[in-house]
Amino acid sequence: MAKKDTPTDPADMSRRQQIVATYRMTKQTDKRIGLWLLGSFLLFGALGFGLFWILPGSGIIGLVMSIVGGLLFGFLGMMIVFSRRAQRTAYDRMAGQPGAAASALTMLKRGWKSDPVIAFNKQQDVVHRVVGPPGIVLVGEGNPHRVRQLLASERRKHERVASETPIHEVVVGDGEGQVPLAKLVRHVQKLGRQVKPAELTDVLARIKALDANRSAIPMPKGPVPTSMKGMRGNMRGR
Repeated sequence: MAKKDTPTDPADMSRRQQIVATYRMTKQTDKRIGLWLLGSFLLFGALGFGLFWILPGSGIIGLVMSIVGGLLFGFLGMMIVFSRRAQRTAYDRMAGQPGAAASALTMLKRGWKSDPVIAFNKQQDVVHRVVGPPGIVLVGEGNPHRVRQLLASERRKHERVASETPIHEVVVGDGEGQVPLAKLVRHVQKLGRQVKPAELTDVLARIKALDANRSAIPMPKGPVPTSMKGMRGNMRGR
């Protein structure tokens, strides 16, 4: 009987499959990931063993607790290091690809509504939208000068339907006044809480009406990076 293929969509994978897939992807560019994981396991494991060893207890029970504590600390430390290095590798692989910002925005937790590619031009500059506690966040990626024109156009459209809702503009990039891809999610989260959860429903309804009136336009050409939701679920648990 032929062996079943491993699902390519992270959402269809088991947690073990996600870990294996993430490790393989990371190892392609981070050749020392195995050494980092081994080192972090030993370091945190030794720390956990030491902490539990000095706790009240002696004999076999104290030794067993120290071993268990060392293993728990070791695995915890290893997963933290794995998460950080895997995330950095994912951002490095996505950098410069069309739709990279949209893929990064999938790392936002519950309470955020992300809509990729709500506007773009012939040069493949795009604008994504996120709605959450800060209000409406318009995220542009592409040529800084052209994308700011797109952002300004989208701001005017959103102000017509949600004039009382704060609207933020973010340009992804490594230049002055731009936000690096790896820091995009944290930057968006730090915009503050300016809209109450009860108000988000009304904001989303207004935006839905805006999108319904948009003319049907084709999606921009080119590959869009894989969503990072699978990796987030893998690293943080489900």
